[in-house]
Amino acid sequence: MKSALDEHSPGGVKPVYYRLDDPQLSRDDPRVMSYAGNPFLTTLSHLRLAWSHDGRHFEIEPEPVLRGQGLLQTFGIEDCRVQWIDDKYWLTYTAVSEAGVAVAMSSTRDWLSFEHHGVIFPPHNKDCALFPRKINGAYWALHRPSGARIGGHNIWIANSPDLCHFGDHRCLARSRDGFFDSERIGANASPIETDAGWLLLYHGADQKSRYGLGAMLLDRDQPWKVIGRTNEPILAPMADYETSGFFNQVVFSNGHIVRGDQIDVYYGAADQVICGSSARLTDILGSIVPHQ
Repeated sequence: MKSALDEHSPGGVKPVYYRLDDPQLSRDDPRVMSYAGNPFLTTLSHLRLAWSHDGRHFEIEPEPVLRGQGLLQTFGIEDCRVQWIDDKYWLTYTAVSEAGVAVAMSSTRDWLSFEHHGVIFPPHNKDCALFPRKINGAYWALHRPSGARIGGHNIWIANSPDLCHFGDHRCLARSRDGFFDSERIGANASPIETDAGWLLLYHGADQKSRYGLGAMLLDRDQPWKVIGRTNEPILAPMADYETSGFFNQVVFSNGHIVRGDQIDVYYGAADQVICGSSARLTDILGSIVPHQ
């Protein structure tokens, strides 16, 4: 099944069905299928609210709080990161449509009403995370443009005077041959400010699409400079629910909570369930290898 543009159906989307034994159907990747060479998504994403008193037991709103807005989000929104800046929650997320995969942004103060700021990074781009404060008078964001043949899937950094218009783009960190992040990398949640610098947790995948979490340290005043990086993942798929599911061998985080030296990381496992894990910031910082 796939969502396809249809100007006569509600929301501009309609499902398309094919027989599983049709020789023109390719479904090697459960997230995307293709028919006669044409790609289709298998899911349509939205965002819901969940809340907890202890960070472990959650209640979930039955209805989505955000759905795709307009023609550039027709196929849904996903992979949201949230950051509190200037008395607002700012949400950056992947916007998917027939026009491509882009980064869009909304903001809210009460999680009831939202201001939509539209696309801030055009296709093909995703994995956008905002720094929690201004640095050198500017707002900063990490993002992940993709090049299918030239350029790869690397983390970039940019800055903005107003959180909506970004420039001064620089390639921050690249995938590495022979490591857990050899095929692609992308930012997880917003960087964490420490005495040593900005601690960034990121995801990396190898040629077999096995996803793990790594960490890197950025200069506190010049965040485009990488101080160091982990050579091994700090979290990798090991449990059954991480190795087997909708998309196997995946741990992927978009959010965390820091309490002193403890960090609670929330992450998706096998694209099917949401999990939690805790660690000490000092242990993560201690695992970072200085940049050569």
